[in-house]
Parts: sequence; structure tokens; C-alpha cells
Amino acid sequence: MSVRDALVAAVRRAGAPVGSVMRVRTEEPVVIATFDDGPSFRTATVLSALADAGATATFFVLLSRTRRDPGLLDDILAAGHELALHGPDHRRLTTLPPDSLAGRMRDARSELEDLAGRRIRWFRPPYGAQSLRSWRAVRAAGMEPVLWGPTLADWRDAPHDERLRLALSAERGAIVLGHDGHADAVDGVDDGPAPTVDHRTLLSEVAAGYAARGLRLTSLGSAAANGRLVREARFRS
Repeated sequence: MSVRDALVAAVRRAGAPVGSVMRVRTEEPVVIATFDDGPSFRTATVLSALADAGATATFFVLLSRTRRDPGLLDDILAAGHELALHGPDHRRLTTLPPDSLAGRMRDARSELEDLAGRRIRWFRPPYGAQSLRSWRAVRAAGMEPVLWGPTLADWRDAPHDERLRLALSAERGAIVLGHDGHADAVDGVDDGPAPTVDHRTLLSEVAAGYAARGLRLTSLGSAAANGRLVREARFRS
């Protein structure tokens, strides 16, 4: 690590009191699987692949999606996975009127809890974009902001081998970013055409790669129950 990288890391750790969850420090042999932007028609494939791997995950859902098909939330929960909030829609919090953020977060959490019938603990800002004000709004709404480390790169077009390499760079306690949906006009944004992803094959090979190293995929809540959350100050527009 260079001197500059070491200084950046030190500053981020020092900012932990206003930090977002970046990973879990744990003795358990786990990697944390997370999926954003759903639920959608892709969710069933992701759920099936996770079941085949004996894995659990945390799904950061959009209310703009759940309102259209709330039954998909039941499918996620019935399969033993964890629900978390990704937002009422997929607009960047840093582009919204600052005075609207507190009510937006509070109302979104309440709506998802009513739909799911259980407490919602985690929130992931769309695009990972957050300001200190939006971070405070999330915390005031009773949720913890969560970012990520390695990624499946399934939010963009990429070669299968690249996706596999990036995902398998994860170490124990890492939070891996995946997607079971693709944000579009329904979610208040235009992220372009959805990428082509063979989630069944990708997740099967990722789970097998972790298993070869003695690791298994689990949800954030499960990992947090047996470890310590590691937070860092991460703010960007």
C-alpha cells in the first residue's frame, strides 16, 4: 500500500462515527452476498442459484419495483433471505432537495416494513451516492447505510471471466455487490439497456470458487450477528 493509500484508509477509519458499513470482521468463513435494484424477473433465477449453492443473501429492494409485484418479497423471505431498502426509487440522494431526505427515508422504511412484515435494518444508497445530510437522514430513520467491496459487475456488460475474477477477489467478511434488477424509467432514472448476465452460471461458479477456499455466502444480518461491523466514512455525489 502506498503512503497516499494508507493516509486515505486512515482518514476513512477515523470517520467511522459517520461511516457506512463496508465489511464485517468475523471469524466465520463467510462472504456477504447482496443484490440491488430488484425485485424483478431476474429475482427467481438468483433465488434458484442461491438455493442450489445453499447460500443466503441480503436483497436491497426498490419500492418502485415492490409496488408492482409485492409477491416477489414473499418469495425472497420464504427462501430464507434478508430484505433491506435501496430506496423509493433509484434517484441519487445527492440530487434530491436536502429538506426532503428525512421524510423520504422514514416513509420508505415504514412502507417496506409494512409490505415485508418485519424490521428493516439496512439501507444502500443508489449508486453509492450519499452526502453527510443523507447519511444522517438514513440514521435518523433507524437504518444503517451499507456500501460494498468486491462486485459481480452484473450492472454492466462485461466478460463472464471478468465478473468471476472480480467476485472471487473477496476475502472473508467482504460485502459483494450483485444485482437482481436493472434500474430504468420505472425507477426514475435511465441507466441504459440492461446487461446480459447468466446469473445461474455466474453464481454457481462464484459459490464453488468460494467453497474451494472454505468460504460460503451468507446475508449481512447473519454475518453481523457473529461478527463486528466495519464502518468507514464514504461520501460522494
